[in-house]
Amino acid sequence: MSRLPVMSSKRVLACSSSENAQDLAPAQKRLRKDADPVKPAATVIGTKRPALAATRAPISRPLRAAGAATVAAAPSRGVIKQSVASAAAKGGNMKQPVASTGTKTGGTQKRNPWDLKGKVSDMEDKVRNYQTKVKTLNQENEVLQDSVSQSQRKMVQVEKELQMQRSQIGEYERKLQVLAGVQDELEKVLSDKNVLQKELTNLEGKYKVMETLRDSQETELQTLKMKLSVQESTLARVQANLRDSEEEVRSLKETVAQQKDEIYAGEMERRRLHNTIQELKGNIRVFCRVRPLVGGGLPKHIQLATSDNKAITLAKTEESHTGKTADTHKNYNFSFDRVFGPRASQQEVFEEISLLVQSALDGYNVCCFAYGQTGSGKTYTMEGDEFDETRGVIPRAVQQIFKAAGKLGEQGWEFTFTASFVEIYNETLRDLLYTGKSSKRPEHEIRKTASNEVTITNLTYERVTNEDQVLGLIALANQNRSTAQTAQNDRSSRSHSVFQLDIEGVNAGRDVKCKSTLCLVDLAGSERMVKSQSQGDRFKEMTAINGSLSNLGIVIAALANKESYVPYRNSKLTYLLQGCLGGNSKTLMFVNIAPEPDSFGETLNSLRFASKVNDCVIGTATANKK
Repeated sequence: MSRLPVMSSKRVLACSSSENAQDLAPAQKRLRKDADPVKPAATVIGTKRPALAATRAPISRPLRAAGAATVAAAPSRGVIKQSVASAAAKGGNMKQPVASTGTKTGGTQKRNPWDLKGKVSDMEDKVRNYQTKVKTLNQENEVLQDSVSQSQRKMVQVEKELQMQRSQIGEYERKLQVLAGVQDELEKVLSDKNVLQKELTNLEGKYKVMETLRDSQETELQTLKMKLSVQESTLARVQANLRDSEEEVRSLKETVAQQKDEIYAGEMERRRLHNTIQELKGNIRVFCRVRPLVGGGLPKHIQLATSDNKAITLAKTEESHTGKTADTHKNYNFSFDRVFGPRASQQEVFEEISLLVQSALDGYNVCCFAYGQTGSGKTYTMEGDEFDETRGVIPRAVQQIFKAAGKLGEQGWEFTFTASFVEIYNETLRDLLYTGKSSKRPEHEIRKTASNEVTITNLTYERVTNEDQVLGLIALANQNRSTAQTAQNDRSSRSHSVFQLDIEGVNAGRDVKCKSTLCLVDLAGSERMVKSQSQGDRFKEMTAINGSLSNLGIVIAALANKESYVPYRNSKLTYLLQGCLGGNSKTLMFVNIAPEPDSFGETLNSLRFASKVNDCVIGTATANKK
């Protein structure tokens, strides 16, 4: 069927009546939209959109059918095509126009193409019908909006009620939990009740047993009362005996007090006699010790008398330079306070000086040092080895000090000990107990206090209470001490080491105090460059060692000659040992000699130096007591 007559009639209608076109324009705009005409009402309604769509469904279907007829009266060709196309795409609620004028469409008689006024009239009737429908729809929309508002209010009320119901449910759940806890407690109480019932049953049984025991105990009680009366009479006799015993105890206490006074007086007398004996032996005593050969035995050039343990002889055979005379024998005889041969043990050596060490606890300053060439056994004599039999003078002296302090503690004495360990290396003082960084090692100087005591600045002083602590400090000092290998000794001491133990004693019961110092020195060995082959640092060390030992010899000579000025300050060694050499101190020197024939010259020099020391006479030492 051709659309051209329809299109021409539409253009004529648009030109003939602009007023009718303006009336139809709103209807055309509404009909162009593919969406549902009632959508604005759906927007107003809001959240209840699915229910509204179900209400509008019967209205939207006739509107789409009417839209097809409205397109035919539209004033624009482009709008007509778009509307027809969209209607065709949506599936055919739109009916096709027919060419014959005598047919009926939709129950109405179709007008002739030239009857434009009639068509306009029909269109106006349709428009009015649509407007009436729109008003009806608006009214329905308002009714629906009111219904939705009421539904929303009901929904809010229902939500409030739902919230209240939820809160009540939560409350009921909490109560239910409480009830569940109560139920658990009830079950626990029931179980406890069962346990208590069982215990009650057991207790009832025990009660019956106890009643039986009570009856037997009452019987025993009667028996005990009878025995008690007997014991009371016995007690009276014992109390009488006790009073007699108390009288005896009082008399015994008085006797003990008198005996303590006698013991104290005896101790003071022992110290006085001990000091007298030491003074008779000499305040500076010299012991000589011969180191054994590596292969054992005694060399020919060293002679020890079997009947005299104080003499030693060096024998030397000199060949004739001309060959005409016989070889000459020359002997060098020396005498000391005691001479120890190669077979003398460490215990035998220490027993000879143990009384001297005891003087340190009596308040006297005591000094013991070893002198001799390198490799002659000085360090072995002073320190020894780790085994008990080979321990040297220093560990044995420390052991004796603490044992004697323990015994004196029973007599009311209390002692405090402070240890320090210093070495003199290349005329420089070094703290052997320093454990910090070597870069931060402090410098040390020898100072004299107002009481004329020699002290060292920045030195580590360790408070010790037993022998093991002191031995630990000695081990630490040995690790820090300077040693090196030379041609004469694999482990030669390159410094002088000085161990000092300060002792302070207090007897509160007697109101007596004493203060003393035990100084034990291991001197570095003298050596000659030809034998030791020292070079570089070893040569510098050898020079410093020999220089300090030479200054020690000068000081000893000055003391022996009783000179008015003694050059103690010539070296750090003599300045540090000033109190031991010429002050208030009891001093012992070990001169150690090597038995090898090639060491004859060094041995002779050492014995001559020891003889000078033995000839020194210094002031009598006095105890530092208050």
